[in-house]
Amino acid sequence: MRSLTLLTLAMGLATTAPALAAQSENKENVLTYPEARTVDVVEEQFGEYIADPYRWLENDVREDPEVAEWVKAENAVTDAYLEKLPGRKVLAESMTELFDFDDLGNPDEAGGKYFYERKSGGQNQAVLYVRDGADGEERMLIDPATWSKDGATALAGWKPSADGSLLAYAVQDGGSDWRTLKVLDVATGEVKEDTVEWAKFTDLAWMPNNIGFLYSRFPKPEEGAAFQSLNANHAVYLHVMGSEQAKDTKVYATPDQPELNHSAQLTSDKEWVVITSSSGTDERYEITLIKVDAPQLQTRKLVSGFENDWRLIDGVGDTLYFVTNKDAPRMRVVKTDVSAAEPEFTEVVPQSDAVLGGAMIVGDHLVISYLVDAKSQLSVFDLDGKALGTLDLPGPGQVGSLSGSMKSDEGFFTFQSFNRPTTVFRYDGKAAPTIWAKPALPFDPDTVEVTQRFYKSKDGTKIPMFLVHMKGQDLSKGAPTMLYGYGGFNISVLPQYKPAWMAWIKAGGVFASANLRGGGEYGKEWHDAGRLQNKQNVFDDFIAAGEYLIGEGITPKDGLAIEGRSNGGLLIGAVMNQRPDLFTAGHAAVGVMDMLRFNRFTAGRYWVDDYGYPDKEPDFKTLLAYSPYHNLKGGVDYPALIVSTADTDDRVVPGHSFKYVARLQALDTGDAPHLIRIETRAGHGSGKPTDKLIEEYSDIYAFLADATGLELEK
Repeated sequence: MRSLTLLTLAMGLATTAPALAAQSENKENVLTYPEARTVDVVEEQFGEYIADPYRWLENDVREDPEVAEWVKAENAVTDAYLEKLPGRKVLAESMTELFDFDDLGNPDEAGGKYFYERKSGGQNQAVLYVRDGADGEERMLIDPATWSKDGATALAGWKPSADGSLLAYAVQDGGSDWRTLKVLDVATGEVKEDTVEWAKFTDLAWMPNNIGFLYSRFPKPEEGAAFQSLNANHAVYLHVMGSEQAKDTKVYATPDQPELNHSAQLTSDKEWVVITSSSGTDERYEITLIKVDAPQLQTRKLVSGFENDWRLIDGVGDTLYFVTNKDAPRMRVVKTDVSAAEPEFTEVVPQSDAVLGGAMIVGDHLVISYLVDAKSQLSVFDLDGKALGTLDLPGPGQVGSLSGSMKSDEGFFTFQSFNRPTTVFRYDGKAAPTIWAKPALPFDPDTVEVTQRFYKSKDGTKIPMFLVHMKGQDLSKGAPTMLYGYGGFNISVLPQYKPAWMAWIKAGGVFASANLRGGGEYGKEWHDAGRLQNKQNVFDDFIAAGEYLIGEGITPKDGLAIEGRSNGGLLIGAVMNQRPDLFTAGHAAVGVMDMLRFNRFTAGRYWVDDYGYPDKEPDFKTLLAYSPYHNLKGGVDYPALIVSTADTDDRVVPGHSFKYVARLQALDTGDAPHLIRIETRAGHGSGKPTDKLIEEYSDIYAFLADATGLELEK
């Protein structure tokens, strides 16, 4: 993410500083940055005068030729620098090898057919397959490679009808959050004429007898505003098969509350539509029900008030099961009989010391995934809440994609860790889970060691951190280390396999992942401790992680690189401003850098739950204190930094990164390189083709390796 530089007249920061030449540690790389013009924009907020001289860089690069020229000039400087870095080719070759495995997804059974995704080495996008029966012959159903020449068009969601004869699916182009929905005849492979545009943040739910499917979308944006305008007036629609989109029925909307989002699910027995409404990123929902056979699909409110987290597990008849944090900050399972005039919730599985992460019902068994110190544990209960034991897992890692239903005695889940890509397990409620699909790996996972440490933050809070390195590596000798963090939005950063991280590890580096406050690793209290007025705790936790790594001798003082994406990009910008002496190099990816204007673009308005409102004085003062863009200062030697973003990122618009880098390059901030890498036809991250991932991360990690002294074999 980009840092926000606060330019106030009172601080006397120059807004017309000329571009400066920078000299990197590599004496052959002399950088002259492109000059970005400044504009006279000064706004008064709560007695502060905020200058924003690079406001024009917020304009859409596809619509503004001047922004496009600046992007071209910046990429030219970055490309020229990266081309001279040693080890770039070595990293690309290593990543190509490490991406050569089957990246697997959970199967979805419908009508005796099993649908699942797999992306094999060399493929840019995941391919959708189908089998007739669990052990039937595999047949390719959708290959997105045929959709575009550059591989940047992806399959971004799908749902088979109950009988498995039709498949609704979403197409994502160039990394955008917008989706185009289509329907496929599973038997023939024929793509139906049914097409839905402007779907976004949507589930797919088939109605009985394949009459159509439910989806969510926004109104069509104005011409030229699709990648920047605020998202408002989300609604659930029913598309009837064989009809035009213009005839779709609006099933649920809240025109008096245009800020709400709505998503629709169906219980596995197709008795009830469950609509979940939210106003932001905080897990506070309302639940609305529709009886599938009700006239005109009349709605009925089950949960009101946006006070708690509610997640449907499944239902049979009029009994629905939910996960909720009502009266349970670490979550519990409840059920309700919705046939009652005033349904009440009955506790099935109470809150425990561990955090409940997800749940599925497999026949008459309830399978719950818990987090214990940021590692997954699977526990089994009957439907009355009686504990039946735990399921064995391969080691410390992450369980995900729980999928099961009350109408089947078969369920699936995935498992992965830092040294193990996704393995798919089948569970039938009678015996231990069995492997349904396992990738062949280009390395032996037992040669990579995963351990967990705990360290103290500034206020004494104990923070967990994973360390990953080659087995037998002597950590006391110190090695270039990459520290990763996120710390926000109740998102738990759990063990996961990433080929780019593994390339760093195989080259002799250490990888560290810190579980910062603001995430969901220890429940609601952990999240609350790192958001709004408590956001500084996140930065303190990350800084303390860096101090621990250096203090323990795991990395030398000049060998610490840091990385974060999105909210984690904000993290990188903020901590580099606060402790430029601690870090040697950083990668801030698709970050939120202007904390005073983040809520003015696309999905940014949702983030006020974590960040606060820039137009409310208490929140404004908090945001201003850490905003990366606004807190850059001249005369400070900043670490080497590479910022990455993309022209079609409509989640965190690239203007955040553009403004931040323009300011950083214009100030006198030392000799270390400060670059920006701007990808084309790539959004916030999802749907990015493999070849672009390899190219991007071999560039970025070669930059970090050069700065930290990680030696890459020629």
